[in-house]
Amino acid sequence: MKKIFTFVIMGLLFITSSQANDNVEIYLLNQLDDPRGFCIDIRGHKLKAKIDRGLQAHTCYSYQGKISPDQGFNSLLLTRNQFILPFFKVCMEASSLKVSANLKLAKCDRNKLQKFEWFNKKKIRLVSNRKLCLTVDQGQSRKGGGGTPVHLMRNLSLELCDKSLDPYQAWGLRK
Repeated sequence: MKKIFTFVIMGLLFITSSQANDNVEIYLLNQLDDPRGFCIDIRGHKLKAKIDRGLQAHTCYSYQGKISPDQGFNSLLLTRNQFILPFFKVCMEASSLKVSANLKLAKCDRNKLQKFEWFNKKKIRLVSNRKLCLTVDQGQSRKGGGGTPVHLMRNLSLELCDKSLDPYQAWGLRK
């Protein structure tokens, strides 16, 4: 019995650590005004991110050598239309099914506001309204509170999918 218990515990540890290694950052293909690029990010700072403040586009932290917990999405669940940030145990969720909806975070329950899909290998669409794509704000970047050079931030929203908006709607994944 003790051997079985030890085997189960070791298996759980292996699964947990292997899932942690399956995190990816989701980055905008166009670097815009930051050569480090923009990633989907929880507002706040890394481990102290504020899940109640939603998501933004922020300088990717991978230039520091690893994916930050507030930018790390589970790659396996992305294939199932679930955009989960495992460190915080929350999912990306649209505030509504309408144009200009914000992106927030909520407990993962697979409701229609949490189901997103990859379209044409670069657009992220809301499954419940496939006309809406994850879009980075076209305005000027705001300066953050850290980094050298200082990190940049932009708002995220769901806007009508449009080829002319590819610089703000085309995304990729990287480990």
